[in-house]
Amino acid sequence: MWDNLQIALGIAAVIVAYGLTRKINAWRIKRAYESILRELEQKKAFDPPSATKLPYARQSIIRAGMKDFRPKAVEYLVAADIVGKTGEGKYYLKDREAVRSGPE
Repeated sequence: MWDNLQIALGIAAVIVAYGLTRKINAWRIKRAYESILRELEQKKAFDPPSATKLPYARQSIIRAGMKDFRPKAVEYLVAADIVGKTGEGKYYLKDREAVRSGPE
């Protein structure tokens, strides 16, 4: 009986840890979306001529420290048509309302 309880508690702990990491990662990527949108708004990058480079838009080969969610967040925002990308690799804010409401 004691062994069954230990196994059940172990499985429950793994499930809780998995759910918690998913929540934390979702929170961190949401913060990355918000910081990117704020940065583009602060730099007044609202159209292709005023577009700006985002140094973190490309993933680094060297992976030291905590995971950086900003490169994936930039990709998502471009795919969702909230942020535009020029041919030179610069970014601009297409949807100004997204800054106030946050990404969907």
